[in-house]
Amino acid sequence: MPIYEYRCPECGDFEVLLSMGAAARESGCPGCGTPARRLMSAPGLSRSGTPAARLIERTERTAAEPDVVAAPPPGPRRAPRTTGNPLRRRLPRP
Repeated sequence: MPIYEYRCPECGDFEVLLSMGAAARESGCPGCGTPARRLMSAPGLSRSGTPAARLIERTERTAAEPDVVAAPPPGPRRAPRTTGNPLRRRLPRP
């Protein structure tokens, strides 16, 4: 169900939950009863089913709740990459 926003000249903005297409141009303010005009606002679209949205959600969740591990993941360890560029030899190493 969409949420429609209205602005009362007396009380300010308020939201009304109505079925699609049932919102009128004006609605009575729940606080004072004054007619309030409907506002045009951006729709609240979501992409919650896409892999990109799931990745973003997981990344945000791990920032506050990181996974706890007992050991590094199994598999072969990679050797550090070396370069043949002589200019990089003077750079600090980790």
